[in-house]
Amino acid sequence: MLLASRLPRDEFSVEVVALTRSGPYADELQRHGIPVTVIGKRWKFDPFALRRLKQLLADRSPDILHTWLFAANAYGRMAIEPSSRTAVIVSERCVDSWKSGWQLWLDRKFIPQTTKMVGNSQAVADFYAELGMPRERLTVIPNGIDAPSPPTRSREQVLDEFRIPRDAQVITFIGRLAPQKRVDDLLWAFALLRNINERNVHFIIAGDGPSRATLEIFSQKIGYHEWVRFVGHRTDTRDILAASDAFWLASSFEGQSNSLMEAMSAGVPVAVSDIAPNRELVTHLETGFVVPLGDRPRFTHAAQRLLSEPDFARPLAENARARMTSDFSVEHMVSEYAKLYREVASQAPSAVRGNE
Repeated sequence: MLLASRLPRDEFSVEVVALTRSGPYADELQRHGIPVTVIGKRWKFDPFALRRLKQLLADRSPDILHTWLFAANAYGRMAIEPSSRTAVIVSERCVDSWKSGWQLWLDRKFIPQTTKMVGNSQAVADFYAELGMPRERLTVIPNGIDAPSPPTRSREQVLDEFRIPRDAQVITFIGRLAPQKRVDDLLWAFALLRNINERNVHFIIAGDGPSRATLEIFSQKIGYHEWVRFVGHRTDTRDILAASDAFWLASSFEGQSNSLMEAMSAGVPVAVSDIAPNRELVTHLETGFVVPLGDRPRFTHAAQRLLSEPDFARPLAENARARMTSDFSVEHMVSEYAKLYREVASQAPSAVRGNE
């Protein structure tokens, strides 16, 4: 939505197509004068939706079709006729080790129909290069993030809502509650922190997903559920981050974590797992802590220092915020995409794709 609404209008005419359903950004896109079409896909493979998408693309005959994530990437490349002059850019946002064999096979099958693939981190680009995407068709454009707007509520109001004492210190995780996020590691680390630290520390877990019920039971079993708050999906994460003293991310794989970028932009000290996409954002002991994957005691140690040594934590947070401002702004992201669009539009797509 940020990209679509901020591309230069004197150079780019943008239309957004949603495969399955509309969503919370449709109204905002339309307020920017951007048409939104919903195809209405109902099944994993929906031939009727594919036919509607083919017809729309034939009617519009766009210079560039830019698709995002697996379903759109697959449908978009299936919908483009071999003789089309439309350049096809696909975006991948994660090191997709979760994909099954048939999905990876489909990704490889559609390489000839791909003009360019964009990864939001070098780790994502490297992952798809190993699957067979030619390096010359890969490019990296990091996510962009706006400077955080002021919170709408005070720290005290946020803590009161979650029944957390006002004098408490707060560690926060924001993300989908799924196995790859390794939130169980963070619950273990939190239990150890509470056990060795007399500080009044609480843990906010914002997000939802298939692991939520299991994680809630786990937090009860380890005996620290009283100090853990599962608050579900939230639209007020900037308020939660403004009330936080530290941020944890223990993922085994990512693309480029928006929640981590938001925490860094908000000036919250961070501790993250040592995986390539996180290292592209966090430099150990310069913009945060980088902790060996699965090392629960090291997450405890990182939190202990961030909470107990403000003169140590503050510069890390300030460096992180400066890095987000200088290297990961929305303006920089839009500029890089505009440059990519100009590049592919200036070439004959059939030549770029090899017309294989």
